[in-house]
Amino acid sequence: MTVETLAHVGCADCPIRHRAVCARCEEDELAALDGIKYYRSYEAGQLIIWSGDVMNFVGSVVSGIATLTQTMEDGRTQMVGLLLPSDFVGRPGRSGAAYNVVATTDLVMCCFRKKPFEDLMARTPHIAQRLLEMTLDELDAAREWMLVLGRKTAREKIASLLTIIARRDASLTPQGVVNTLTFDLPLTREAMADYLGLTLETVSRQMSALKKDGVITLEGKRRIHVPNMARLFEEAGDDSDGGFLS
Repeated sequence: MTVETLAHVGCADCPIRHRAVCARCEEDELAALDGIKYYRSYEAGQLIIWSGDVMNFVGSVVSGIATLTQTMEDGRTQMVGLLLPSDFVGRPGRSGAAYNVVATTDLVMCCFRKKPFEDLMARTPHIAQRLLEMTLDELDAAREWMLVLGRKTAREKIASLLTIIARRDASLTPQGVVNTLTFDLPLTREAMADYLGLTLETVSRQMSALKKDGVITLEGKRRIHVPNMARLFEEAGDDSDGGFLS
C-alpha cells in the first residue's frame, strides 16, 4: 500500500486499524488523530531513525518491515528486533531514539507529530490503554525471543521466525491464522542469520531441510507456502495455538 493510496483511505478502512495504537478509538478520537497524522514512505535499506536522534514523531508501520539494531563503539551491529505492520515506532515521553530503525523492505508509516500525540494520549484513555497493551505484548515477545536464541536448535530458530512472520501476516486478514498459509519472507538469508545468531550457511541449510521435509515450500526466493501450520509450530517447539510445548 502506497502513501497515495492511503491518502484516500479513511482510518476505518486502514489495513492495520484493528491492531494499531488506534484500535480502540471512537470516531471522535480517530478524528483527533487524523488531525495530527501524516504518511511517510521509505525505500528498502533506507535509514528511518538513527540511535540517539531527537524524534519529532511517533507512528505505526502500515506496510513493509523494518529492523531495530544497536551498534557498539567498535562498529559491531546486532539486530535486536523486527517492526512488522501495526507495530509502534517511537516512545512518548522520551526525546531520543534508543535504536537504529532501518527499512528492510519498502515501507509506509502512519506518523503522528510527537507533542500533539503525547497531549492527545494524556486525555484519551483508549490510546493510552492500547499503547500499554502493545508495550506488554512487545515485552512478552522479547521474553519469547530470549528462549528462541538461548535454548532452541538452529532448525527450531528458523521455524520460530517463520511462525512469527506467518502469524503476523495472517493477523492482518479477516480469516486470521488458518492451517495453510502463504506469505512473503521480508528478510534476506543474511538478515535472518544476523537476527538468529546463526551463520548464513546454517540458515540456508535449515531452510533447505524444512523444504525437503515438506514443512514449507518455496515459490521463488521469498514466497513461502506452509501446507500445515500445526507442523510448523511443532518444528518451532510450539503447540498448535502458538504457545510453547510443556
